Amino acid sequence: MPSLATPSISGGSVVRVKLKGVNRVRKRLADGTVRIYHYHRATGERLEGKPGSAEFLASYTKAEQTTAQRHKGTFNDLIRAYTGSVEFAELAASTQAEYKRMLTKAEPRFGSMPIAALDDSRVKDDLLGWRDEVVRSSGKREGDNRLTTISGMLSWAVSRGKLTANHILGFKRLYSSDRSDILWLEEHIRAFMAVASLEMQQALILALHSGQRLSDLLRAAWTNYDGKFLRIRQSKGGVVVTIPCTKALRAMLDGMPRNATVILTSATGKPWKKRYFSDQWKEAGDAAGLTDLHFHDLRGTAVTMLAEAGCTVPEIAAITGHSLKTVTTILEKYLSRTRTLAEAAIEKFENAPATDFANRLQTGPVGKPGT
Repeated sequence: MPSLATPSISGGSVVRVKLKGVNRVRKRLADGTVRIYHYHRATGERLEGKPGSAEFLASYTKAEQTTAQRHKGTFNDLIRAYTGSVEFAELAASTQAEYKRMLTKAEPRFGSMPIAALDDSRVKDDLLGWRDEVVRSSGKREGDNRLTTISGMLSWAVSRGKLTANHILGFKRLYSSDRSDILWLEEHIRAFMAVASLEMQQALILALHSGQRLSDLLRAAWTNYDGKFLRIRQSKGGVVVTIPCTKALRAMLDGMPRNATVILTSATGKPWKKRYFSDQWKEAGDAAGLTDLHFHDLRGTAVTMLAEAGCTVPEIAAITGHSLKTVTTILEKYLSRTRTLAEAAIEKFENAPATDFANRLQTGPVGKPGT
C-alpha cells in the first residue's frame, strides 16, 4: 500500500499518510519497460500522479467521494456509519476486527441493498437464507456469528432512528455449545504441562490463578504487577480487577525474564499475536490428547476451584471480574459436575452433631426402628 506525502502546515516538512484501498499494479509495456500504476480498489479508477503528490491525493479523494456517493443510503453505508460510531469504538479492538471481518463478508450479497429494504419484514428471509448458505460452506458457528453481527448493527441503526425495526432480532441460532461440563481437571493440567513449551506453561498458570480471558492476559504488562498484586483492566466492560497473587503465581512471575513490556511473550521474547498464540496452544493441547479442552475453559475452571476452596460468590467475582449473576450461573453449571464439593458436603454431614442420628440410622425388623 503506497504512502502519500503532503506538506505539513508549518515548516514545509513532509508527513507520510497511508491511504487505504489502493492497489499497486506493475505492467510491462511494449518497449519492455515496467511501469507501476495505482488503482482505487473500490471503484477500479486509476489514480493519477505519483504517490505523495497533490495530484495523487486529489485523484484518490475524488474516487473516495464517488464511492461514498455510490454507497449512500445502502447496506454498505450503514456498515460505515456503524463501524465509525462511538458505540463501536467502545468495543475491544479484537471484537472490532472480528465484527468488521464478518460485515465485510456480507457486502458482496447485501452491499447495494437500500437501507429502506431493511425496514421490510421480508428481509428476514433474505438474511436467514444467506446465513444458511454460510452454514453449508463454513459451519453453523460462523453462520450464526455473521448474522448476530448484522443484528447488532441493525439494533444500533434502530437506536439512531435509521431503521424502525430489527427484523432478525432474537433469531434462532443453529449452533449451540454447552461446555458446562468441560473443566480442566488435575490429570488434564499435568498432561498439558508435560508436553507444552515453557511459554504455554506460563500462560496456563497465569490463567488458572487469575481466571482472566486470553485477550486480557496477553495484554497484561509488567507494570501491572507489583510483586504482590496483579491489576488488569478487562477489555469487556473496562472493569479493573486487583488480584492478590498466590505463592505459586508469584514464584513464576518473579522468576520470569522481563524481555518485553508484557508478561506473556513468545520464545523470541516478543508479544503474542492472538492467532499465533491460539495455534501454539492448540498444538500443545493436541500433543497432550486434550482436543476437547479450550483455553477459555480455564476461566470456568478457576471459578470452580475458587468455589471448591470455600470462596463466596462476591469473593470469586472480585478475582475474575464477573458479575455476581454470572458467577452464580457458572457455578450452577460446573459445580454439579465436580466431586470435590460433594465429597466435602458428605464429610460435614457425617461429622456434624446435628446429623448424628441420621448417621447411626440402620434398617431393622418391621415395627422396630433401626439404631
